[in-house]
Amino acid sequence: MAKTRPLSWKPRLPANRGPMYLAIADAIGEDIEAGRLAPGDRLPPMRALAEWLGIDFTTVTRAYAEAARRELVDAEVGRGTFVRKRPLPPPRTVTVGAVEMSMNHPPEFNDPALLARMWQGLRSVEERGPDLLMRYQPPGGTAHDREVGARWLASRIPAIAADRVLVTAGLQGGLHSVLSMLLSPGDTLAVEALTYPGVRALAALLRIRLVPVPMDEHGVDPQALDAVCQSEAPKAFYCMPTLHNPTTITMPLARREAVAAVMQRHNLPIIEDDDYGSLPTEAPTPLAALAPNLTYHIAGLSKCLSPALVVAYVLTPDAWSAARLTSVMRATSGTVSSLSAAVTSRWIEEGTAERVVQAIRAEAKERLAIAARMLPRSQLVMPEEGFHLWLRLPEPWTSGEFVGGLRNAGMGIVGREAFSVGSSPEAVRIALGASATREQLRSGLGMAADLLTQLPMMSSTVV
Repeated sequence: MAKTRPLSWKPRLPANRGPMYLAIADAIGEDIEAGRLAPGDRLPPMRALAEWLGIDFTTVTRAYAEAARRELVDAEVGRGTFVRKRPLPPPRTVTVGAVEMSMNHPPEFNDPALLARMWQGLRSVEERGPDLLMRYQPPGGTAHDREVGARWLASRIPAIAADRVLVTAGLQGGLHSVLSMLLSPGDTLAVEALTYPGVRALAALLRIRLVPVPMDEHGVDPQALDAVCQSEAPKAFYCMPTLHNPTTITMPLARREAVAAVMQRHNLPIIEDDDYGSLPTEAPTPLAALAPNLTYHIAGLSKCLSPALVVAYVLTPDAWSAARLTSVMRATSGTVSSLSAAVTSRWIEEGTAERVVQAIRAEAKERLAIAARMLPRSQLVMPEEGFHLWLRLPEPWTSGEFVGGLRNAGMGIVGREAFSVGSSPEAVRIALGASATREQLRSGLGMAADLLTQLPMMSSTVV
């Protein structure tokens, strides 16, 4: 076995370095290219490097996260951060922006009448008068907007009182507030082994330790979750039961009941990310209905309605929790835009929102059918409804090499490293809604299908 080099690496930072975290990530890449860092080398612990450089720990955390995003390093829970054993070849031909399939936003639908109705909803909020423009939105939303949010959630979670519902600045804003309330720096948050990158970013910002819980084809493993709760003493568990990002798994009801039972036994909060929950025509009962006394249910509207609104509803266990969270939102800038909240309420009240959901479902169904025809089904994990898929890579491909090969051809996707908390199989997420048209989608999927037939070392010649 090769001996690991001493932990003596320090970044060489130029005087005009710009943001420190980017300069450190650049230095990692430059030293890999120059041979000063070799594949498998372990980087210094983040706290040690922060002390050496006299900078904040969070800056080094962001630097290592940026290096991981560039596919330069891998982070292994409990072991450290290592230079990738098979670094990507340098790009030879790059066509920037040719095909974008990395951002997971809803597909554009072709329904001029519905689009006109959406624009009309924007204009109609003028009836709310000058207060809408000249007054701050109260933290958590107005009483009216919270009532509308309760009605929106009631189709899946019955018997919701409006005093348990808060309106937040998107899912990320709600998640930031909930994590800030439930956990302190140094606390542990249990997460699925593959998790939402936004949680990883918030954990670094809030200095929260993430502990992965293994998954199988039905989602998180309840027995493993129970073991983590006993051994790691997490303060909460974050998960995405419906159309999991990135694996597309929807946790069946029996698995949800088992997860809820584990959390009830340990009396630990559940943070249920329901950003995709409105997309399926029928989905199993949310955890918020199975363990209402423990669950903070965050239902974003960016995936099922419009990313432009930046609105989410947070359902808390009780009115007292909602009041506590309101105070945190006031401190963390979680207040939603008055205009966004007003438009969202108008669309829901007029039935426009439900029609938009149906239009997104219909377009997503067409795009899933295209993907099923163009990519090998044996390697695909894809939902019946939704607009992203999980492509498992055959050996000897790694996700970094596959992402890099497509990047050389001008196509953007996201590798498993962006989602991994610990080790995970080689796979990539492909966002079917990111392409503006179905033709662009076919072009991108064709690139991916073609690259799968090649060997990794050939990817640097893709044009």
